[in-house]
Amino acid sequence: MTRAVLSIGSNLGDRLDHLRGAVAALGDGVVLVSGVYETPPWGDADQPAYLNAAVMVVDPAAAPGDWLARARAAEAAAGRTRDADRRYGPRTLDVDVIAVWDDAGHPVLSDDPELTLPHPRAHLRAFVLRPWIDIEPHGRLPGHGWLTDLLNAEPLAADALELSPRPDLTLESDT
Repeated sequence: MTRAVLSIGSNLGDRLDHLRGAVAALGDGVVLVSGVYETPPWGDADQPAYLNAAVMVVDPAAAPGDWLARARAAEAAAGRTRDADRRYGPRTLDVDVIAVWDDAGHPVLSDDPELTLPHPRAHLRAFVLRPWIDIEPHGRLPGHGWLTDLLNAEPLAADALELSPRPDLTLESDT
């Protein structure tokens, strides 16, 4: 497996620093990083706003489970704790594996409860699709269609209006 799109988000602590930490933790495999968006919480409105971005990573040796392990390691490094009572609650860092493609460019499909591919709710989340469009304008979410079509149709079209681009915040190194 060689390529994956990851969604990163944070709404606790130094949100931008947590996103930068995730990009750094993914290391040399990072090939593209989207702009940063400030977004309302999803699934549990009683929490602070998020900063979200998308990251495209490539590693010829990585299997889908490797992307999940790397995502969880980045979350742990940011002090992420999971609250069983608030599945969509606040977090220092959330890194989701959205989609993975094999060496031939074919999407990897999985119904494993530990790692469902593509991500089972990605098509419902403007905060995932909009940053992804930054790094892959003609991208497709496997099994759901063109990213732009998904984002421009209801119910996501209304959600997309609530996303605020933050060009003042970058995930690239200052050096």
